[in-house]
Amino acid sequence: MTFVLIVLSYIFGYIRISVEGYYIERFINICKTNKILIWNLKREKGTNLYLNVRVNEFKKITEVSKKTKCRIKIVKKRGVPFILNKYRKRKIFAIFLLLMICAVIVSSKYVWNIEIKVEDGKEVPGIIEEIEKAGLVIGKKKSDINAKEIINQIRLDRQDISWIGIEMKGTNVIVKIVTSEEAPQIIDENDYCNIVAKKSGIITKITAQNGTAKVNVGDTVKEGTVLIEGTMTGKYTDVRYVHSIGDVEAKVWYTKSEKIYYKKEEKVETGQEENKYKLKINNFQINFYKTLSKFKIYDTIEQENKIKLFSDLYLPISVVKVTNKEQQVNNQEYTPEEAKNIGIEKIKEELKKQVQTDVVQEIITTNETDEYIEVNVTFEVIENIGTEEKILF
Repeated sequence: MTFVLIVLSYIFGYIRISVEGYYIERFINICKTNKILIWNLKREKGTNLYLNVRVNEFKKITEVSKKTKCRIKIVKKRGVPFILNKYRKRKIFAIFLLLMICAVIVSSKYVWNIEIKVEDGKEVPGIIEEIEKAGLVIGKKKSDINAKEIINQIRLDRQDISWIGIEMKGTNVIVKIVTSEEAPQIIDENDYCNIVAKKSGIITKITAQNGTAKVNVGDTVKEGTVLIEGTMTGKYTDVRYVHSIGDVEAKVWYTKSEKIYYKKEEKVETGQEENKYKLKINNFQINFYKTLSKFKIYDTIEQENKIKLFSDLYLPISVVKVTNKEQQVNNQEYTPEEAKNIGIEKIKEELKKQVQTDVVQEIITTNETDEYIEVNVTFEVIENIGTEEKILF
């Protein structure tokens, strides 16, 4: 972010000053405490310091110099305002100003930012790719964007979206999304239906309030097996169809396995990092650094800050901050017992996210090799496995 401020300082103007006094360290500390942006510091001898400061913060610097009894002097003036002031009586000023105005007018006819807003902050995987596939991409002329066609295409391709809206503000396009949850099929109580198994298991309890039970306690059933049939037969009547009602509980199992190696390489951060910057103009970029990092092993994180004139008037220019975080490789070794416990704890945490009821029994098995141990964990639970299925004639 500091680099962005420095770039903006050049656009709006900055000055290079000299600071002379015996309390230069205190001068710098007060500037940092008051969040005054200073950069490109260069110290000469013991009591002289040169630095850059923004024009609009020069008054604050003057107040700090009085507190620290330091003398300040303007050495140079830099930035667009001073350049324009220098050439204000020449044709170049008018040409430069005209080009700037034309560039802003032309760029305002294109999309330079796409903002996704999802209800309740939910995640919608792959939505950016879907939007681009439908024809909404950065750099496209706004007049060529058919919002209605894009909305219809996304609604057709995505069943997890119940509503989508597209709003254009300046060079920013706001895509608003309301997600939908897959609702279970609801069968009208007047329709005939069976109750079938939605998963495999061993029946532990069955109660048929309406319909005919087709399985008994202790039976092993598979997914799709009819548990309570939507038919009834009276002593003096023929078979008649009904809407099945009842509860069916069964033992079901959730199983997961994991291989834990005895020797493992882990990358951990050392706390050292370096920041580099690059300027992106649409698809063209300018690097302000050498491409190679000083670290041998590192993780790279990029943060892009798009430049805008107003809240929704983005420009096809952005500053990218590249952070390289140094890492070192640690060799970790486990005993078979340690590896086993690590595997068990990891699998249990994952299985608990799937199981909605109390666990009746845990079954743990292992398979050891020279390189790793394979851990298998099974949760046995009692669940209601019945679900309604409409009878089709």
